[in-house]
Amino acid sequence: MPRLFTALEIPRDAALSLSLLRGGLPGARWIDVENYHLTLRFIGDVQGHVADEIANALDRVHRPSFSLTLSGVGAFGQKKPHAVWAGAFPSPDLNALQGEIERICQRLGIPADPRRFMPHVTLARLRNSSPLDVAQYLSARGNFSTLPFRIGRFVLMSSRDSVGGGPYIVEEAWPLSGVDTRASRVASASDASRIMR
Repeated sequence: MPRLFTALEIPRDAALSLSLLRGGLPGARWIDVENYHLTLRFIGDVQGHVADEIANALDRVHRPSFSLTLSGVGAFGQKKPHAVWAGAFPSPDLNALQGEIERICQRLGIPADPRRFMPHVTLARLRNSSPLDVAQYLSARGNFSTLPFRIGRFVLMSSRDSVGGGPYIVEEAWPLSGVDTRASRVASASDASRIMR
């Protein structure tokens, strides 16, 4: 039974920038560079027929491609930190894509994620890292930022049941268009009806 989630892949140049954040934090288990991603919607362990339904429903997503910048670092778990991450600069296009995927999942009966969507790339899982060490790590890297990069597709990924951090497998991918294809389809349909009059 695969553990599924939708995600954005991190291109090579941005992944190399992220990789420079590795090290200098006791108790950190660093994510391999090839496994960096930004989770849009965690789906969880599902049966094969449910995975097929999800993939079929995601075929209906038609969103424009957009630019994204990773910026800043943070940690989950204040008193007992369990992960460090790099954040994403606010993006209406990213939020719209994530919102559409969320609505599709809920229509298919997948329980809503109780956590608010906070776009990030996990850099490391932490075990017994002291809050002071984490605070020092974050303050030394607080000005982190990548150059903007283009998001041209989103993917459905799977992970095997493990302690987290990969390996992740791209099960299916959907392109994001240069323009909103629904708007152009509606325009061409209305043009055709005018021509037929």
